Amino acid sequence: MRSYLTVSGAAVLLLLAGAAPATAGDGADRSFTIEDPRITESSGLAASRTHPGVYWTHNDSDDGPYVYAVDSRTGKTVATITMRGVGRPRDVEAISLGPDGNLYVGDIGDNLNGSWDHVWIYGFPEPKQLKDATVHATQFDVKYADGPRNAEALMVHPTTGRVYIASKNEDGGGLYEGPAKLTTGATNVFRRVGEVPWVTDGAFSPDGKELVLRSYFSARAYAFGNGRLGADHAVRAPLQRQAESVTYTADGSALMFGSEGERSDVVRVDVQSDGGGGGGTSPSKGGGGASSSAAGGSGDGTKGSTLVGALVLAAVGALVLMRRRRGRG
Repeated sequence: MRSYLTVSGAAVLLLLAGAAPATAGDGADRSFTIEDPRITESSGLAASRTHPGVYWTHNDSDDGPYVYAVDSRTGKTVATITMRGVGRPRDVEAISLGPDGNLYVGDIGDNLNGSWDHVWIYGFPEPKQLKDATVHATQFDVKYADGPRNAEALMVHPTTGRVYIASKNEDGGGLYEGPAKLTTGATNVFRRVGEVPWVTDGAFSPDGKELVLRSYFSARAYAFGNGRLGADHAVRAPLQRQAESVTYTADGSALMFGSEGERSDVVRVDVQSDGGGGGGTSPSKGGGGASSSAAGGSGDGTKGSTLVGALVLAAVGALVLMRRRRGRG
């Protein structure tokens, strides 16, 4: 949920991230703005595999059991899904699509850093038709082997179907691995298998060989094999007013970075393919994909220094906003 870094820390992360806007191509999977006035706290993104160019998202809290399908071509909501068979969501922070065709929704936030002894994951098949519908969702109870904690990132591995959660902590969090298969009627225990930085969301590449984790001001990609983190490198990420979500496009050619707020932007950042069809996450040498309108720049190389200054000012403004909003829980 809402937190903040120091101004000095934000400036360092901003420089390390090296985010810069560029022009995306026309059509689906381009940068877009979420137009639906109901979606004011978009906290997770998942690219549809059934409906090209459509992204699933949800509000953070105080909304209800709703998931929205947003068309990247227009930014408009094309379906609202109501989950039936689950309790009242508390703090929904993430969404991910599994290889079984199910959407997994992570009700895993805990702003009081461990006040809830369990959290929930909801699962339901991705709808074949884009229309408003009520669906039966399966509710899975989740606990951490080393005690309660706050988390905002839930990722389903695209080949094994195993669910991972990254906890959120200013001093560094953990990557938690769920059981081989989630079950009902018993608690699903997630065990810590790696150390991660401060994380607001994450996503596996379509081939499952890399895991991207983002924070408010930066993102990193980790080699992923046998369920464990490997070597990591920085990934170019846009500066957003409240950076909350990330997903790959369905073809793995780009990352889509989302933010909270009314009419929030989802920014495309192209990645270099590793040649294997999975979508490697090295920054695109072409400057790659982030919409100039969404990211707040013109793409004119002669304005680079002005843009850097504007980004720094925007970072400070974002920090002030997050401080003000922190009291909302």
